[in-house]
Amino acid sequence: MRALLKKVFGDANSRQLKGMQKTVDQVEAFEPEIEKLSEEDLRNKTMEFKQRYEKGESLDDMLPEAYAVVREGAKRALGMRPFPVQIQGAIALHEGDIAEMKTGEGKTLASTMPAYLNAITGKGVHVITVNDYLAERDAREMGVLFNYLGLTVGLNANGLSKEEKKEAYLADITYGTNNEFGFDYLRDNMVLYKEQMVQRPLHYAIIDEVDSALIDEARTPLIISGSARKSANMYQQADQFVRVLKLEEDYTYDEKTKGVQLTEEGINKAEKFFNIENLFDLSNVSLIHHINQALKAHVAMMKDTDYVVQEEEVVIVDQFTGRLMKGRRYSDGLHQAIEAKEGLQIQNESMTLATITFQNYFRMYEKLSGMTGTAKTEEEEFRNIYNMNVIVIPTNKPIVRDDKSDMIYKSVDAKFRAVVEEIKERHEKGQPVLVGTVAVETSELISRYLTKAKVPHNVLNAKNHYREAEIIENAGQPGAVTIATNMAGRGTDIKLGDGVRDLGGLAVIGTERHESRRIDNQLRGRSGRQGDPGMSQFYLSMEDELMKRFGSDNMRTMMDRLGMDDTQPIESKMVSRAVESAQKRVEGNNFDSRKTILSYDDVLRQQREVIYKQRQDVLQSENLREIIETMMKATIERTVATYTADELDENWNLDGLMDYLKANLLEEDDLGKEDLAGKEPEEMTELIFTKVKARYDEKEEELSDEQMREFEKVILLRTVDTKWMDHIDRMDQLRQGIHLRAYGQNDPLREYQMEGFSMFEQMVISIEEDVAKYVMKAQIRENLQRQEVAKGATAVSGGEEQSQKEKKKKPVVNNNTVKRNDPCPCGSGKKYKHCHGQ
Repeated sequence: MRALLKKVFGDANSRQLKGMQKTVDQVEAFEPEIEKLSEEDLRNKTMEFKQRYEKGESLDDMLPEAYAVVREGAKRALGMRPFPVQIQGAIALHEGDIAEMKTGEGKTLASTMPAYLNAITGKGVHVITVNDYLAERDAREMGVLFNYLGLTVGLNANGLSKEEKKEAYLADITYGTNNEFGFDYLRDNMVLYKEQMVQRPLHYAIIDEVDSALIDEARTPLIISGSARKSANMYQQADQFVRVLKLEEDYTYDEKTKGVQLTEEGINKAEKFFNIENLFDLSNVSLIHHINQALKAHVAMMKDTDYVVQEEEVVIVDQFTGRLMKGRRYSDGLHQAIEAKEGLQIQNESMTLATITFQNYFRMYEKLSGMTGTAKTEEEEFRNIYNMNVIVIPTNKPIVRDDKSDMIYKSVDAKFRAVVEEIKERHEKGQPVLVGTVAVETSELISRYLTKAKVPHNVLNAKNHYREAEIIENAGQPGAVTIATNMAGRGTDIKLGDGVRDLGGLAVIGTERHESRRIDNQLRGRSGRQGDPGMSQFYLSMEDELMKRFGSDNMRTMMDRLGMDDTQPIESKMVSRAVESAQKRVEGNNFDSRKTILSYDDVLRQQREVIYKQRQDVLQSENLREIIETMMKATIERTVATYTADELDENWNLDGLMDYLKANLLEEDDLGKEDLAGKEPEEMTELIFTKVKARYDEKEEELSDEQMREFEKVILLRTVDTKWMDHIDRMDQLRQGIHLRAYGQNDPLREYQMEGFSMFEQMVISIEEDVAKYVMKAQIRENLQRQEVAKGATAVSGGEEQSQKEKKKKPVVNNNTVKRNDPCPCGSGKKYKHCHGQ
């Protein structure tokens, strides 16, 4: 039925391509006219487009002519003329969609057209790539075209000074990595002066390898953290304890969920080992946590698969790309537990100072688009979360690659022997081979097999990624054998050497199916670019993780019954379909998981937007008195309401109210209890507020206007930053334990939203009270300086660690001594001796 409907009405993708073709024809129609232009006239077109835009002409109306200009510019400046299919991809990008263009189809050149068109607005265009090498390469190579057409190009690289970054962002088109753009956003919202901000408002982004940035790394938050010192002893003790435990007897392990649980016997052993009566006593919450993380480190986290040890450090391996994620650390003490397991020095846990997920960062752009060779399998997620459709752009030449059925072996050993035999055979006839592996461990195992078989080869995995581009570029030469972990080398073309086409092109051999079809498709797509010949085949075994997780037992039984030995493979479309069905289930689970993470992160996103907006207002405002007075008024209203809560006015605690006011807002002789007696709460609020404003006026007279305004900013920034960082930490702790609410039949997400909102409200109240108190009570120094609350801040995510240089914080000296009968400075309204003086 679906096939019939498709035949009658055509599918959505075909309809979109048909619509695009009309625009492509318009672009083609401009070519004769644009070809006649001199270099100067062609460059002047850019200024003409800018003027037309300022007069109200839309970018959509200018698109055909602008794309024709870029096409002509590319022909002259780069010696490349975009094909009609590249123009189709460029149209999809301008419309804020994802262009799925196969490897070697020229995505980078296609992106120059929408980048040029959207740069005409003068608001800046960000072209975002997955690594520094590609960002630098594309900025350099495509920069030639943009400069030729009169636009400026910036490179937002790691390690630039604020001035250099600002210059890069002021360019018409800025290249950089997703990490760098995200971290700059967070750092801009931690600056002390508006001049230190580097980014402009987020206008339009084109994301290269968009599936990697928005799907694979969607669960990886960008974090700027500071050190929170904790003892390493507990990690070491927990590590010593779990080393004596036995599987099934002391703990259970679920391979599907990677969940590790202590058994009753394990709990008894823990109580004996740590000399405690009850492991589940409230005082042992931290100990349970350490034991669980130590168990996870030993049982679920595999060396050379999940992480590698390099230069005495535990370095995470990205399970999607196989790249080392240097500087990134597992959270919640897991990283320290692995350090204890490997006998390394245990690093300090860190405290989060600012954080955002890629999902929420990229959704802030006015318009977002992306390109990749593989996105269709994740179309639902792109549409639901980012409001982007996936448009599959046809290839310039038909794909002639031979995608063979999977070969399934009984054991892993038999599979690898067959793989090596296949590689050896193809190598001997001179055909280049690219071998794809899921883990670092596998790539090294195959490397040992090939060394034994005397087959020269290159290994590209997380341990030597610095040679990535060079290795990938040579992977298509005659006789080359390249082992690559999960599509390391994305974004770099494998071009075929002399005579390789006659040998059948590049042979791609997959040693295992990934849990995502998209990653498998990426591997296949490295062969058969631009109509080249090629082949791809996956070799599987019944002992592979994906097969084990999704019921290979029946298949093994069948193979045994048929009397098949290790060397006989099954080549079956049915098995391949079963594997694909398993992959779809895993993809569905992963999508649900990312959706849940986004739902939780949206709570923090709304709060972050409020705080960052308040921060922006503080930095941009010349005079904050109005904002501060609003905070003071709110504080006074709440305080009066607290002390006059009783229905009978004779029960109102006016003594407590006076104590609070004298300790936090007014001086001893500013107001007396008799001034408040007999008044309604609203009248009290107005009277107190009038007195506070009078005291504020006196402070202003003591100082120059410039000093007073700077004093206000110092107080507000320091208070907001301190409270916000503490709030992020508390929200993180709330998130860690919220799933336990499900046991009480409560929806954890709803509970998190409600409690998170309540905590945020409390934080806002706390900010208002502290600002009011500090503005009224703090002594103003002549050399007042804004200070960063976060010291030793480090930006960590996606394989990058970036330290910020910061000034040393000067010690705060408190010369005030509180006498026992004075009101307690905490603001409780009690005397010091009955409160914090006890």
